[in-house]
Amino acid sequence: MRALFVGGTVDNSELDLDGAQPPHSYPENGGSGRPRYKLHHVGLREGEVAYAVYAAPDAADAEVERIAGERDYARRFQAEPGPAAP
Repeated sequence: MRALFVGGTVDNSELDLDGAQPPHSYPENGGSGRPRYKLHHVGLREGEVAYAVYAAPDAADAEVERIAGERDYARRFQAEPGPAAP
Protein backbone atom coordinates (compact mmCIF):
# COMPACT_ATOMS: atom_id res chain seq x y z
CA MET A 1 0.00 0.00 0.00
CA ARG A 2 1.03 3.60 -0.51
CA ALA A 3 1.19 6.19 2.25
CA LEU A 4 0.22 9.66 1.00
CA PHE A 5 0.94 12.79 3.04
CA VAL A 6 -1.14 15.97 3.22
CA GLY A 7 0.29 19.04 4.93
CA GLY A 8 3.33 19.44 7.12
CA THR A 9 6.93 19.27 6.01
CA VAL A 10 6.46 16.30 3.67
CA ASP A 11 3.28 17.51 1.95
CA ASN A 12 2.54 15.61 -1.26
CA SER A 13 5.14 12.93 -0.49
CA GLU A 14 4.56 9.19 -0.82
CA LEU A 15 6.12 5.97 0.41
CA ASP A 16 5.37 2.26 0.40
CA LEU A 17 4.06 0.61 3.58
CA ASP A 18 4.24 -3.09 4.38
CA GLY A 19 1.40 -5.00 5.98
CA ALA A 20 -2.33 -5.31 5.48
CA GLN A 21 -3.32 -2.36 7.68
CA PRO A 22 -1.66 1.06 7.91
CA PRO A 23 -0.42 2.29 11.30
CA HIS A 24 -2.59 4.93 13.02
CA SER A 25 0.30 7.38 13.08
CA TYR A 26 3.46 7.98 11.10
CA PRO A 27 6.15 7.45 11.99
CA GLU A 28 4.73 4.64 14.07
CA ASN A 29 7.34 4.97 16.84
CA GLY A 30 8.42 8.59 16.58
CA GLY A 31 9.68 8.78 20.17
CA SER A 32 8.33 12.27 20.83
CA GLY A 33 5.02 11.07 22.23
CA ARG A 34 3.14 13.05 19.58
CA PRO A 35 2.78 11.66 16.05
CA ARG A 36 3.91 13.89 13.21
CA TYR A 37 1.11 12.53 11.01
CA LYS A 38 -2.14 10.75 11.83
CA LEU A 39 -4.06 8.39 9.61
CA HIS A 40 -6.94 10.33 8.08
CA HIS A 41 -8.58 7.88 5.69
CA VAL A 42 -7.83 4.89 3.47
CA GLY A 43 -8.68 3.84 -0.07
CA LEU A 44 -10.05 0.33 -0.50
CA ARG A 45 -9.79 -1.80 -3.61
CA GLU A 46 -11.39 -5.26 -3.57
CA GLY A 47 -11.55 -5.15 0.24
CA GLU A 48 -7.87 -4.36 0.74
CA VAL A 49 -6.16 -1.08 1.58
CA ALA A 50 -4.62 0.39 -1.57
CA TYR A 51 -3.57 3.71 -0.03
CA ALA A 52 -3.54 5.52 3.31
CA VAL A 53 -3.80 9.29 3.65
CA TYR A 54 -1.85 10.82 6.53
CA ALA A 55 -2.29 14.40 7.67
CA ALA A 56 -0.71 16.65 10.27
CA PRO A 57 -2.53 16.19 13.61
CA ASP A 58 -3.89 19.75 13.56
CA ALA A 59 -5.16 19.60 9.94
CA ALA A 60 -8.88 20.18 9.51
CA ASP A 61 -10.77 17.16 8.13
CA ALA A 62 -12.49 19.24 5.44
CA GLU A 63 -9.16 20.58 4.21
CA VAL A 64 -7.59 17.10 4.05
CA GLU A 65 -10.64 15.81 2.13
CA ARG A 66 -10.44 18.75 -0.28
CA ILE A 67 -6.74 18.21 -0.98
CA ALA A 68 -7.14 14.43 -1.36
CA GLY A 69 -9.98 15.07 -3.80
CA GLU A 70 -7.90 17.53 -5.82
CA ARG A 71 -5.04 15.04 -5.97
CA ASP A 72 -7.58 12.41 -7.07
CA TYR A 73 -6.09 9.57 -5.03
CA ALA A 74 -9.21 7.39 -5.42
CA ARG A 75 -9.05 7.45 -9.23
CA ARG A 76 -5.30 7.07 -9.30
CA PHE A 77 -5.40 3.92 -7.16
CA GLN A 78 -8.76 2.69 -8.55
CA ALA A 79 -10.09 2.57 -4.99
CA GLU A 80 -13.00 3.81 -2.92
CA PRO A 81 -12.14 6.24 -0.12
CA GLY A 82 -13.26 5.16 3.33
CA PRO A 83 -12.66 6.05 6.96
CA ALA A 84 -9.59 4.97 8.86
CA ALA A 85 -10.25 1.92 11.02
CA PRO A 86 -10.94 2.81 14.67
